[in-house]
Amino acid sequence: MRPLALAALALLVAGCDVLDPMLRQPKMKPYRESDFWADGVSMRPPPEGTIPTEYAVAPDVRTGRNPDGTPVARIPVPVSRALLDTGRKRFEIVCGTCHGLVGDGRSLVARNMSLRPPPSLLDPPVPARTDGYLFAVATEGFGLMPGYAAELSVEDRWAVVAYLRALQLSQRARIEDAPPDERARLEKETR
Repeated sequence: MRPLALAALALLVAGCDVLDPMLRQPKMKPYRESDFWADGVSMRPPPEGTIPTEYAVAPDVRTGRNPDGTPVARIPVPVSRALLDTGRKRFEIVCGTCHGLVGDGRSLVARNMSLRPPPSLLDPPVPARTDGYLFAVATEGFGLMPGYAAELSVEDRWAVVAYLRALQLSQRARIEDAPPDERARLEKETR
């Protein structure tokens, strides 16, 4: 290489930190001394009340499992109308395709699954399973069913579990279970 080209290359390489303002910005490095703070330490403790991001959501909410690894018995998030509405939407899009819109295992897709049709989510043993078990199936899959962790967020999977529980109750409900005003309306509609 020519000496002039080598000199230009050397200047260019030496000047790289000038080109990157991130290298020249004022900052404090952890564990270094600092005259900015009264205690002389650059690393600051987190503000009171903060928690690490990996603990922002309780483990049973993220995994559906107790500390001993067993599935949680009940949904560890508050069940609300908004959660059920989200669950219905996600269920109809993701689960209803195979399990049917009412969870009975009857759908257009299920008719073409002769090897192993999707089970009814209303019949035993599914209603007896824990909420954590249902969450795990939605997360990891079961048998020929794939896991849906990529398609459904943690919140959406709990919403689907909540909606499935409501669906199971609704499909087995008797008119005597309805509140008096609803029972009167239902009896009037069936006449």
